[in-house]
Amino acid sequence: MTNATFKISAFGDEIAADLDEQLVVLNQLQIGYLELRAAWGVNVLRMNDEHLQRAQVSLAEHGVQVSALGSPVGKSPLLDPIENEVANLRRLGEIARTLGTRNIRIFSFYPPDTSSNAGYDQYVQPAIDSLSRLADEAEQLDLLLLLENEKGIVGDTVDRCHRILQAIDNPHLTFAWDPANFVQVGEANVTVDGWPLLSPRTGYVHIKDATLDGQVKAAGEGDGQVADLLSRLKASGYQGMLALEPHLAMAGHSSGFSGPSGMAYAVQRLREVMTETGCMESA
Repeated sequence: MTNATFKISAFGDEIAADLDEQLVVLNQLQIGYLELRAAWGVNVLRMNDEHLQRAQVSLAEHGVQVSALGSPVGKSPLLDPIENEVANLRRLGEIARTLGTRNIRIFSFYPPDTSSNAGYDQYVQPAIDSLSRLADEAEQLDLLLLLENEKGIVGDTVDRCHRILQAIDNPHLTFAWDPANFVQVGEANVTVDGWPLLSPRTGYVHIKDATLDGQVKAAGEGDGQVADLLSRLKASGYQGMLALEPHLAMAGHSSGFSGPSGMAYAVQRLREVMTETGCMESA
């Protein structure tokens, strides 16, 4: 028996553009955490002080906490000056403190040529250099960076994610595991292959599934080995979030959409898989 703790969060902009509409649905689904990527059509990085004041009021009224900021940092060209993203991270740090979190999702940059990932290995070290700079900044700001695997960026495969994480020995950078994104770059046994390499640095989990032919699915309906992942997290004593990012109606370049009914179905399927694997949800 382990003391694993699983809290469910969700990307609100997958439900609706308006923040209050997002939070109403989360209340209905009995989800107490929001991963804030956008509201009112404004990306979290671009929110001004007025947006943040509105968000604080709405979050308090609905009793929802922010689990992380779904930032776009690192979804940018690797060859751009890293100081651009450092400046963005500093602003996100201000936003995070205002909204009561220290968790900020980031990515590992687009290589110069994304037409094929055959040559991505040559960009692992430059990505490490840039991410190390961000991790150092996060340490100064007391933030926790959640490095997500993603299609088309340097850290898209289990191997490259492992090499990046192994090279950056900084507790202010942890791994955000996304099963569907791994599947969509051809990882056929992602949990079996990835767990021995990535579990020591996994501190956050995004929940969406996919089939190897590219279709995005709800948890347990694809090839992402979500049930196996949850079982291993439970056995390891995982303490953290399962953040729903279902993309069931639309899977876009920088965001996705599921709608209220799609999110409800995604929540249902996640809770069913949690029940099957004996993973208890906590408030």
